[in-house]
Amino acid sequence: MITKQEVVGATLGQHSLLAAEKYVQEVLWRTYWKGWLEMRPSVWKQYLQERDRQLNSFPNIQAIRSAEAGETGIEGFDDWARELLETGYLHNHARMWFASIWIFTLRLPWALGADFFLRHLVDADTASNILSWRWVAGLQTVGKTYLASADNIARFTNGRFAPKGLATIATMPAEMPLCAAQPLPQVSYFDAKKPAFLMVTPEDLHPESVFGATAQINGAGVLFDPDTLWGDNARSFVAEAARDAAARVGNYFNCPPKWLNNLDVASLLAQAREAGAEQIITAYAPVGPVADALARIAPLLASEGVPLVQVRRAWDANFWPHATKGFFPFKERIPKMLKEMGLSS
Repeated sequence: MITKQEVVGATLGQHSLLAAEKYVQEVLWRTYWKGWLEMRPSVWKQYLQERDRQLNSFPNIQAIRSAEAGETGIEGFDDWARELLETGYLHNHARMWFASIWIFTLRLPWALGADFFLRHLVDADTASNILSWRWVAGLQTVGKTYLASADNIARFTNGRFAPKGLATIATMPAEMPLCAAQPLPQVSYFDAKKPAFLMVTPEDLHPESVFGATAQINGAGVLFDPDTLWGDNARSFVAEAARDAAARVGNYFNCPPKWLNNLDVASLLAQAREAGAEQIITAYAPVGPVADALARIAPLLASEGVPLVQVRRAWDANFWPHATKGFFPFKERIPKMLKEMGLSS
């Protein structure tokens, strides 16, 4: 609904990059995580496999239930679990502390902790959540774990929490070795002059800034498929956001959109052909449930002569290729790239 470029542009319109550096870097962390995972999609598949394996084999299910319900007896941790369940949100520091205690003190599988967050966060995000849990566990930057301490928690909660009995040694979980970064997946050529059916997905609810008014859009649909989302908090938020997007799409492209309850190929084809479209276009979906769903239907659409064309934002196309290593090499490129994009002087 609000793009990262819009956020950074508005910020640098009022502040120098030097003054707003830390804030801008936080926005770019989200871009970095997505680019990093985009070039290592196997990490996403490994996560799904590990999650399912632990769901089926972890011997102490009661320990998982107690942790999720906030009934471990650990000060702070239990409060954060209940806060997440009640509000769908946790402060960034609380997320780190919670993940560390889950992994190193309670000795619970990191993948089930990441799953717990994804099922309850309003801002559930594949890359940011999974890779942050991996970072805490010492799997992202291999060997570099994040160990929560009572002193740190007490300091940054102004003495509200000072949990006792936290782990003092971080034992890394076993994990398959990381594969090397692959080139970014190629995107199909988008012909703006060819009549199109626009499909809006929960991954990008601002198609106006992707396609612009010159695209020949003859029909549109807004996808709200619960299977491409995480828990009820995210689904509730996205449902309202999708309604907002539908109103904007109708006004901007002069094309009242249809509501798409799932990615049914026959239905999509029927709507595209009814609109006289020769292609179905959508904003590029990064690694995650939406991307998986699009990958399943793309060959079927192509076989019917209506290609699915994903268009990657210029912001992502510029930044993602530099997410090959850690964040610090990526961070060094930020000032130069923002200047080249006309966002800073």
